[in-house]
Amino acid sequence: MFFFYKDSLQERAGEGVTRRVLARGGGLMCVEVSFEQGAIGPMHSHPHEQLTYVRSGAFLFTIGSEQHQVRAGDTLYKKSDILHGCVCLESGVLVDMFTPQRKDFL
Repeated sequence: MFFFYKDSLQERAGEGVTRRVLARGGGLMCVEVSFEQGAIGPMHSHPHEQLTYVRSGAFLFTIGSEQHQVRAGDTLYKKSDILHGCVCLESGVLVDMFTPQRKDFL
């Protein structure tokens, strides 16, 4: 029931991108993703629902046919199987919540 940051493992998730699974249980998973300025989260889709909270930085996000610039404090919802991706405009951190869990992140 408790997950400590010091116990989580950071892994490379792309050029200028690192990821760490912060917590998981039942059908939920929480993941921190850190981006360097200019790093890209390539367009992709998956069967999981996803909420993304922008903890810091600025990003240009595309979700489906919509594109918006987001900053710290903003939250995004991605329904199952929707195409989405981002470009990091100012280095920052995203906190992603998935249901069901992303087994490919384990």
